[in-house]
Amino acid sequence: MIGCAIGDFGTIAFFQFSVFTASTLVIFLWATFNGIMTSIALETYLLLRQKMQLNQALKTALGMSLISMVSMEIVMNLTDYLITGGAVFIWWVVPISLFFGFLAPWPYNYWRLKKLGKACH
Repeated sequence: MIGCAIGDFGTIAFFQFSVFTASTLVIFLWATFNGIMTSIALETYLLLRQKMQLNQALKTALGMSLISMVSMEIVMNLTDYLITGGAVFIWWVVPISLFFGFLAPWPYNYWRLKKLGKACH
């Protein structure tokens, strides 16, 4: 979630505070892409610190649930849009977006763990 949030909020802040402009949809699409890429990069880095080989670390990071990341990104951006009316970075909106983004993938992750026979406690 940390990687996704850094990429997502960083992209929104970039467009808000720079001279570059784009539509709300384009900003949210870039934010989603950058959030996922940042998450994969952070996960790869953390796995490398655990002495995993680069190819295995990258494969593991890419194998993380993309559905979970995309659902979290969509819900975070939707929450931001519903509160601010656009792709706007406001500090007090961040925890609200993170909260709903955190909850969004739970049903899928629970189903996936149950399907794989893993404990859900």
